[in-house]
Amino acid sequence: MPQLAILPVGKRAKTKVQNRTAILDAAREVFGEMGYEPCTVRDIIRRTGLAAGTFYNYFKSKEEVFAALADDGARRFGPILKAIRSQHADFGGFVRQALQAYFTFLADEHSSWAARRPPEEHLHVQGQTPEMEAVFNEVREAIVEEIARGGAPAADADYLAAACIAIAREVGDQMLNRRPVDVEGATAFSTALIMSGLKGLPQAQSKPEIEPR
Repeated sequence: MPQLAILPVGKRAKTKVQNRTAILDAAREVFGEMGYEPCTVRDIIRRTGLAAGTFYNYFKSKEEVFAALADDGARRFGPILKAIRSQHADFGGFVRQALQAYFTFLADEHSSWAARRPPEEHLHVQGQTPEMEAVFNEVREAIVEEIARGGAPAADADYLAAACIAIAREVGDQMLNRRPVDVEGATAFSTALIMSGLKGLPQAQSKPEIEPR
C-alpha cells in the first residue's frame, strides 16, 4: 500500500497560509467586480484555481469570507481613523481627514485590483467590498462618539452618520470612474457638502447614547 506524502510542518503551514490568502484575494476581486449578492462560492473558487474541497477547508460560505475581509479592512483602517481623531480638535478637520483617508483607501484598492489584472481586460470595480463596508462602520462609530463628547453639532447621530457614509460611498464610486482618480477633489467636495449641510440641520434634544459593541 503506497504511503501518503507528508509535508514538513513548516511547509504545510506555509501552504495553508497561501491557500487562505488566495481565497481572500479571489473573493476581494469577485465581490468588487460582481457585488456581494450576485456572486457565489463557485465564482470565488474559479478565481482561485483551487479545488472546491480546499475552499471548504478554510471557509463554510461566502458570508464567512466576507466577514474575514471585513475584519481585515477594519484592522487596516481603524488605526488610521483613530490617529486622525487624535490630531484634530475640530469636527471639520476630522471630517476632511477621514474622508481623505477613505478616498485614498478606495483609490489604493482600485489600483491593487488593476495591477493584478491583464492590461487587455476591462476592469470595473464597484464601491461595495467587505473592506469598504468595514470602513463605513468605523466612520459611523467615530462620528457617534464625536457627537456624544460634544465635538460635533448635536444633530441626529444616526442620520448624520448615514448621510456622511452615503456621500462618501457615492462620491467615491464616481471618483473611481475618473482618470486620474481625483482624491483631493472628492475630499474637498464631500467635506464642503457635509459641513455646509450641518448648518441647516435641526439640533437633537439630547446627546446620543453609544450602544455597547
